[in-house]
Amino acid sequence: MKKLLCLLIVITLFSCNKKEKNTNENLFDKTQENELMTELYGSWVGDFVSENQDNDDQEMHVNKINISIKKITHSEVIGRSIVAGNNRPLNGRMTKKGNTVSFVLNEPGDDKNDGVFEFEIKNDTLLVGTWTANNPKKSVRVRSFSLTKKDFRYNPYVMLPNEGIYVDYQNPKVEKVAIMDEEEAENNNETEIEYENASLYRIASESIMTINSSTQKLTESDLKNLRKIDLEILRNTIFARHGLTFKTKTVRQFFDQVEWYIPISSDVSSQLTKIEKENIAILKRFEKYAEDNYDSFGR
Repeated sequence: MKKLLCLLIVITLFSCNKKEKNTNENLFDKTQENELMTELYGSWVGDFVSENQDNDDQEMHVNKINISIKKITHSEVIGRSIVAGNNRPLNGRMTKKGNTVSFVLNEPGDDKNDGVFEFEIKNDTLLVGTWTANNPKKSVRVRSFSLTKKDFRYNPYVMLPNEGIYVDYQNPKVEKVAIMDEEEAENNNETEIEYENASLYRIASESIMTINSSTQKLTESDLKNLRKIDLEILRNTIFARHGLTFKTKTVRQFFDQVEWYIPISSDVSSQLTKIEKENIAILKRFEKYAEDNYDSFGR
């Protein structure tokens, strides 16, 4: 009986050692896999477009997304998805057929906004696919994207395009507006002036396209006559130059359509220059007391 017990112990130890050895060998083989198609590594950037917007949903239809590919082997692909303030790791597989490379990459699944990316890269120049939410009850369940490869480089001199009109469509103010003034009412023999509800919007001034908040040391005289929306945009342009992914729709609406803006990180605080930090402080101080002019402006 004693000999039998000793034999069982020896067999068990041998099996455990063999299993551990096989596991270690598999891990070693995986870490030693050759990396493939390194020319695809980097940031793929473009529009992240809703394919099924609910009528009562207020989420923006289009956001800018960066799908960053970091590693490709036969058994694994590693990357990140950066969009709308979310910065999520990606993990999945790659297959290749002719000039078309296909990917299925999963976000971790522990966040309510996580999902699955399925896309192809054709001729090394265009990344096209869809994202499907893990949560089937999410208001935006499917988004599509067509991305091009772009390199991010911090440039303190890039400015917002001067051909744009920067209107805050996300925070309208509804006011009653007279359909006709008193003189028109008298000419039309109207005894009462009629009113209707109108949406009024904050509109930024041209200052946001002429003041560089990353290179110019801002003073009180530079800021005292600016609108609150001007100050907010000047402050966030600093973060946009560093590639911060913005959480709020109010900020994203001004930068997602700008060609040079590439969301690359969810925290750029360590990258800010001395001038930028000082300018952020004074801009925040003026934002507390600044006012905005609202005006009607159609989409």
